[in-house]
Amino acid sequence: MAAFEVIGGKKLQGEITPQGAKNEALQVISAVLLTSGSIKISNIPDITDVNLLIELLECLGVKVERVDRHTCIFCADEVDINLLGSPDFMEKSGHLRGSVLIAGPMLARFKKAYIPKPGGDKIGRRRLDTHIIGFEKMGASFQYDQSHGIFVMQADALNGKYILLDEPSLTGTANLVMAAVLANGTTTLYNAACEPYLQQLCKMLCRMGAKISGIGSNLLVIEGVEKLNGTSHTLLPDMIEVGSFIGLAAMTQSELVIKNAGIENLGIIPEKFRLLGIDLEFHGDDILIPAREKYTVSTYLDGGILTIADHPWPGLTPDLLSIILVVATQAVGSVLIHQKMFESRLFFVDKLIDMGAKIILCDPHRATVIGLGRNQKLRGIVMSSPDIRAGVALLIAALSAEGKSIIQNIDQIDRGYQYIDQRLNALGAEIRRIS
Repeated sequence: MAAFEVIGGKKLQGEITPQGAKNEALQVISAVLLTSGSIKISNIPDITDVNLLIELLECLGVKVERVDRHTCIFCADEVDINLLGSPDFMEKSGHLRGSVLIAGPMLARFKKAYIPKPGGDKIGRRRLDTHIIGFEKMGASFQYDQSHGIFVMQADALNGKYILLDEPSLTGTANLVMAAVLANGTTTLYNAACEPYLQQLCKMLCRMGAKISGIGSNLLVIEGVEKLNGTSHTLLPDMIEVGSFIGLAAMTQSELVIKNAGIENLGIIPEKFRLLGIDLEFHGDDILIPAREKYTVSTYLDGGILTIADHPWPGLTPDLLSIILVVATQAVGSVLIHQKMFESRLFFVDKLIDMGAKIILCDPHRATVIGLGRNQKLRGIVMSSPDIRAGVALLIAALSAEGKSIIQNIDQIDRGYQYIDQRLNALGAEIRRIS
């Protein structure tokens, strides 16, 4: 298994462009199953999770023309639903959390879908109730296949319904939207997710002929149509990469420019980093992070310790809390990190404590970080990446630390960040991929 050897303590300099959005890619690539027409998708991130989804579609008979590593033309005019049970499909779908997103399109167009037990990050329970309950309300039935570890869903027809989601799940909302666009009648989704990536999916579906109103809100109304057509679509920049690069610049005391950052779709993310004392300058669609020796955490007006928590959009995405936690270790001041969604996502802090960080893990959801203010540098250690976001957070910590660090299990990082070692080495980092 591959690992990163990281020599820390080096200041970086230059420009970096974020990849296409991983979470958007998984949604819009799944949506190609809704039509027999050709769909061209650009700015696709060349990462493990997305490439695995493309291979999964090919397992079902979808034709894929790879124009280059970031552009594909898909045509799902000869999908074979009998391949749903093939060993190749079962193996690939079981390794990819995002494979759940093909269920909505498959049910809508082919009346049958397999949903594997969730794979991907080990960050706590990742239930499928929102997806399955929504499909059931629209007329699908399901049974659990114990021998293969999958849910088998079927429907003679999907019918529009009023659905109040139990949580504003991004993948749950996306799946139900894709099912509803070809359903009979009108579907209303309340308490829906409204992230920019979900908005992008809805806009793409509308260009294909879908009828969706309320885009950008938590109340979506979808009027089913008989058929969808082909289109072209360009992915947004990945907001998690943008946040990661902001944190990287602050931790390594580097001046970096994030090119084409998609600022209008970042929501509250820049403000959260400013609360940590990090300076950000906007120049058109670029973000400049000036080199600063220290950054000071804000406090509340009454002097209380700052709390940074995840929240459904337009609140802070939970994917950035690992990055923010690491950045806080070298700030001046203290901050409480509250990870509400996943109960195991903060368990990587033991590695940071071994590196010299001052962190109190209060419970599975909360950690208090006492900033070192650079009075004590982190030290390099051997550690392992438990999930995508924690892996990059540990990489940022290693780049700011004294000495050499080894980060094992970097397959997790490769699932979400394309060529991350090459791109950071171009800025002056020293990262080597080893066995």
